[in-house]
Amino acid sequence: MRLATLVGSSILFRLWRQVVAHVGFTFIVSCFKVFRMIVRYDWTLEELQAMQATPLLDLVFEAARVHRQWHNPREMQVSKLISVKTGGCPEDCSYCAQSSRYSTGVDSDRLMGEQQVLEIAERAKAAGVSRVCLGAAWRGVREGESFDRVLSMVRSVTNLGMEVCCTLGMLNERQAQQLEAAGLYAYNHNVDTSEEFYSTVITTRTYSDRLKTLAEVRRTRMTLCSGGIIGMGEAVDDRLKMLLTLSAIQPHPESVPINLLSQVAGTPLAEQPELPVWEVVRMIAIARLVMPKSDVRLTAGRIKLTPEAQALCFLAGANSIFSSETEFMLTKAVPSPSYQADQSLLSALGMTLRAPFASQHAPRATELAAELAA
Repeated sequence: MRLATLVGSSILFRLWRQVVAHVGFTFIVSCFKVFRMIVRYDWTLEELQAMQATPLLDLVFEAARVHRQWHNPREMQVSKLISVKTGGCPEDCSYCAQSSRYSTGVDSDRLMGEQQVLEIAERAKAAGVSRVCLGAAWRGVREGESFDRVLSMVRSVTNLGMEVCCTLGMLNERQAQQLEAAGLYAYNHNVDTSEEFYSTVITTRTYSDRLKTLAEVRRTRMTLCSGGIIGMGEAVDDRLKMLLTLSAIQPHPESVPINLLSQVAGTPLAEQPELPVWEVVRMIAIARLVMPKSDVRLTAGRIKLTPEAQALCFLAGANSIFSSETEFMLTKAVPSPSYQADQSLLSALGMTLRAPFASQHAPRATELAAELAA
């Protein structure tokens, strides 16, 4: 029986946890060393709980070793979000400034023009951004003029030599194929949290709806971007279960965004307390350990972290960030560091910017990019 199967067994794990209680971190490190070169899809909650219980600096150390095994630790991918259709979303996501159900001060706008999108993308490229994410506040894609315009945006921004990601809500098979044909590099659809906690945050779509869209993306050559939000009042096990859901997808999502809740006035989660920075670092480290080949993205809420805290997250395995010329993400309700601030931070840390289409762990997207360039 292979080692991964043995470690996943409940009998061995009961024994392991008893030994850890007596032996401590030395034993945990030895287990990490065994699995550093293995990509697994059968992690257990008990394994992730053991990681969660590991002393923080020891956990970061081991995550950093895994990160260096699979990635260039001095490279950072910088991405830019563009809200091509802002506000007016019919869903009731309790964290979202764009929901039409809450009074957040975010107006509902029409679909942005393609030329305006291209101008923003060109400025981002000049600032070192390699990936542009086009977001629309839709519950799901509806085929027609608006979707056709988004497909044209995808083609145009891709022609600038940039990776393009879209987050447009739920997709069916035909829509996923249309995005693939347009040259889309990645599709983002977050699971947000654990299946058990999900219904306390969102009631207008189900967890299975989320997973269905992820499955449709996986049937194409597009890369998959899926993660969640921490700090919404969930238990620690909810965060770990979210990672279990993502780590069971084969292959793992090429991109795993870890968002810190932005408390938006007018939303049900506006008064939610801040999550301790140490929990953010733990989440990054565990995501890196269970999905070693994925890009782990430190995304919304990063502006709350000091430069030192961000550096600790990078050490723990985060190798992608979002930056902005406007100093906000999709809307002004969610602030973001500026291009200049991020350039200064990365320069101070001796880090370089990753070029577009340079991920060694996204072969299908690399093939697609080569076809588009031919």
